[in-house]
Order: sequence, then C-alpha cells, then structure tokens
Amino acid sequence: MEVMITGKQLDVTPALKEYVETRAKKIEKYTTNATKAIFTLKVEKYRHLAEVLVKVNGFILQSEQETDEMYVSVDKAISKIERQLKKHKEKLHNHRVQHNVTGQKTMPMPSWADVNIKKRKTFPIEAMTVEEAALQMELLGTDFFLFENRESKQVNLLYKRKDGGLGLIERSA
Repeated sequence: MEVMITGKQLDVTPALKEYVETRAKKIEKYTTNATKAIFTLKVEKYRHLAEVLVKVNGFILQSEQETDEMYVSVDKAISKIERQLKKHKEKLHNHRVQHNVTGQKTMPMPSWADVNIKKRKTFPIEAMTVEEAALQMELLGTDFFLFENRESKQVNLLYKRKDGGLGLIERSA
C-alpha cells in the first residue's frame, strides 16, 4: 500500500512520518486490496486536523478528525477508517452459507436492504461555470448542486463543507 503524507502549515517530522506509516499498516490487516492511503495533516492555531483518504477496491473511505494534538488526531482518523473497513467488509462477505435443494452450497447475495431511497428526483443538468453553480446553489438554499462544468464538459458536484467553504467533486480521468 502506498502511503502519501502531506503537511499544511506543518513540517512533517521523521518521527511523525514514521508514526503515521506504522498506523497506516493497521489498515492492511482488514484488507489486502488497499492501494493508496493519503494523509493530509493541518495545523490551524490550536486545532490539529488529520484527514485520511483510503482507496480500496474502487471505493474511497474518508475520515477527518480534529483535536489539540496531531498524534491523537491521526489515531482517531485511523480508528474511524478501521470501523468503515469493518462495515464495508461485513456487507461484502456475509459468512452465512446457504444450501440449495441439491445440497450444494450457495453464497447469498449481499443484503442491500440498508439502502432505502425515500424520494427520487430528476432535473436537467445545465452547463455553467463553477461560480454560476455556487450562485445557483446559494439561491436554491441547498447544501449541494449538480451541474455540467462549462470548461471541462463533465458533470461536477458542488457542496458545502463543514468548515463553511465549498467543495467541488470532479470525475477523474
């Protein structure tokens, strides 16, 4: 598994880098398919933030934790990723084996009963710039907005972040 560590307003010391890499190895005990772990460590005044992105089987698991000490933030972020991996693994691998009429073992399909769509909505996707999409999202009073980016000609998702800023999700090539 490839581990990338980035520091913002923070110099990543060798001790911190080694600590993060040893904690990242704990992820491998839950899955051998983890290809990349990206750690972004930030310091803002007295806040120490640790963001972790882990790519597993085409899925992306994300965790962001904030405390007053960087090592504790890393620990909490890794613990949250571990919980997400356990939950993901349980959904994919149901250990109950069923037998059919002929006596052969059949593996049950994963239960997706947790997915409960309450409402389905359709609307046309308009081509616009990111600034126009932000204005439209503000006018609608929503936390997210789906639009076609006029520059890249791809569908993007603009959303409000917990810190009050905006985030943009783009499809990778």
